[in-house]
Amino acid sequence: MSAGARLARWLVPVVLLVAWLGVGGALGPYAGKLGEVATNDQAAFLPRNAESTRVIDAQRAFDQEETLPAVVVWTAGDGERARRLTAAQRDAASRALRSLDGSPGTAGRASPALAAEDGRALRGVVQLRPDLGDELPGTLERIEKAAAQVPDATARLAGPAATQADLSDAFAGIDGILLGVALVTVLLILLLVYRSLLLPFVIIIGAVFALGLACAIVYALADHGVVRVDGQVQGILSILVIGAATDYALLLTARFREELALGGDRVAAMRSALRRSTGPVVASGATVALGLLALLLSDLTNNRALGPVGAIGIACAVLSALTFLPAALLLLGRAAYWPAKPRATRDGAAGHGLWRRVAEVVDRAPRKVWAWTLAALCVCAAFAPTLDSKGVPLDEIFVNDAPSVAAQQTLGEHFPGGSGNPAVVIADAARLDEVTSAVRRTEGVAEASAVTASGRPGAGEPLVVDGRVRLDVTLKDPTDSDAAKETVVRLRDAVHAVDGADGLVGGYTAQQHDTQRTAEHDRTLIMPVVLAIILVILVGLLRSLLMPLLLVATVALNFVATLGVSSLVFQHVFGFSGTDASVPLYGFVFLVALGVDYNIFLMSRVREEAVRHGTREGVLRGLTATGGVITSAGVVLAATFAALGVIPLAFLLQIAFIVAFGVLLDTLVVRSLLVPALVRDIGDTAWWPGRPGGGATREGH
Repeated sequence: MSAGARLARWLVPVVLLVAWLGVGGALGPYAGKLGEVATNDQAAFLPRNAESTRVIDAQRAFDQEETLPAVVVWTAGDGERARRLTAAQRDAASRALRSLDGSPGTAGRASPALAAEDGRALRGVVQLRPDLGDELPGTLERIEKAAAQVPDATARLAGPAATQADLSDAFAGIDGILLGVALVTVLLILLLVYRSLLLPFVIIIGAVFALGLACAIVYALADHGVVRVDGQVQGILSILVIGAATDYALLLTARFREELALGGDRVAAMRSALRRSTGPVVASGATVALGLLALLLSDLTNNRALGPVGAIGIACAVLSALTFLPAALLLLGRAAYWPAKPRATRDGAAGHGLWRRVAEVVDRAPRKVWAWTLAALCVCAAFAPTLDSKGVPLDEIFVNDAPSVAAQQTLGEHFPGGSGNPAVVIADAARLDEVTSAVRRTEGVAEASAVTASGRPGAGEPLVVDGRVRLDVTLKDPTDSDAAKETVVRLRDAVHAVDGADGLVGGYTAQQHDTQRTAEHDRTLIMPVVLAIILVILVGLLRSLLMPLLLVATVALNFVATLGVSSLVFQHVFGFSGTDASVPLYGFVFLVALGVDYNIFLMSRVREEAVRHGTREGVLRGLTATGGVITSAGVVLAATFAALGVIPLAFLLQIAFIVAFGVLLDTLVVRSLLVPALVRDIGDTAWWPGRPGGGATREGH
């Protein structure tokens, strides 16, 4: 080989490596800056076409800004120990509220202090601007200082503003803590599994570079208003990129090691490894990315945000795995695996002896293996209908105790559950009396009054704008309860029944109800679309119809079985009464798309071996060769998603458990036993209408 040719074969990896080092240096910091363009304002993530969303638009016509209520509640003691508050304390509370009028962050005048019927609590509402962002904690601190001026009383902050502040605190560590936990976890697993000092760091660096690139792209798009990012999307992006990039890297490094073990030079080994790995990696990435993009069909803004953001992350993970990693491995050669030495997969090293025994069990009794495995999964799946996904009450949003939760509980002990956070009714002014009467007659309504020119209900003549009026309706039950949502349904029926009123019902409880209904609709629409996308990709990759149907059916069963186990764990271990309405959809997209990944890695190798040796031998060889690397990938991905549990929010903890448990179930049971046993039992017919190669159409048992 000429000197020019030798130079050329090394120039490409050097250029790629330098380019990625530049990406890491320039864009790496964006992994910690994404929070600058993220918003945790829950009002920004409502269903686009829901009635409660139209109410928000209608409220703007009243020249009243959309506000974020902060509810101050004063007590002298807790629960039954609370003493009656005096008139002097009530006057002091009203003065404290008035002192906040016009202060930074507030919107409009604060309400006077109102006493509870039992006389043991006071309540006042301070309306805040909804766009405070980082200014919210400081604004709430000023309210707390003012409220603390009431003598011999304890002041607490409840309502949406306090909840949003606690959410911001929960997401405060998402840039550093979550990423650090995920990376350390992955690094430790790789060091234990591969017993190599250098390779794990190469893989981690590639994953970090991919995350930096993804975060930089998302940052630019979010900064220009193209996509929206909240704390949940931000956390999932980090976990998704780290997990996916590591998985793809494991597949390529395992293949490169096999090729090196055959005795070829590193360039030929990498060329062969890339040729055999690129198809499965690209197919896997396309499966996850397109599955995430299916979330664009959702009517929920945060679901639509996760779609393109997650797809960008997966694309960057694939790019890193197929460019940075090959360049690094090519330059390092066998040294990448030091002190271990690459050995052929047939010598029983590196766990292949274990997977050869698993393959032999599958080969001896395939029908018994898949029958018992299928039965166990069906038993788990039988509990799936017990998973309640109608939303979670406020006191279960946070895993740990949150100040806003305690304050809300105190408020509910002394006032109607909906105090300080009313339902909002917009109706035709000419039908105000009929609408008000219908609202007050509705079961579950504590009080209702029209908003006046002063901005407060009941204080003067009703404010009429473009022939429309607004009523604030206090519900008897807590605004996040199922009972309150049922009241909203009855309220809408009552208001809609008033002829000519053209009434709309919104507010916090209505928003929660509409979000729940929208999430249920999204599940029925998006889940079949994701399955169809995966099916098309598998048909193209495997050039078969029956095999893709088989794989899609098994990953779908794995998902339902995971929901069944999750239902039992959530209720009896974590103590959750239910899950957020979006949890099943998120779990489905991640589990099905990522679960198919492992089947893609397995069956692409089985097909490759079956072309030369027939289906029976192809299953044995494919399972033996990929068992270790796929199991390692599954453990890494499960551990990565489990890292979401460091954020003290029930939503992320539930997603973390569903994906982590589901990935392990898929890796250790579905991909290791169920799928190989089914393919071994069906034989060459599994590849219908094509045939992968030699071997009988139906092999014996």
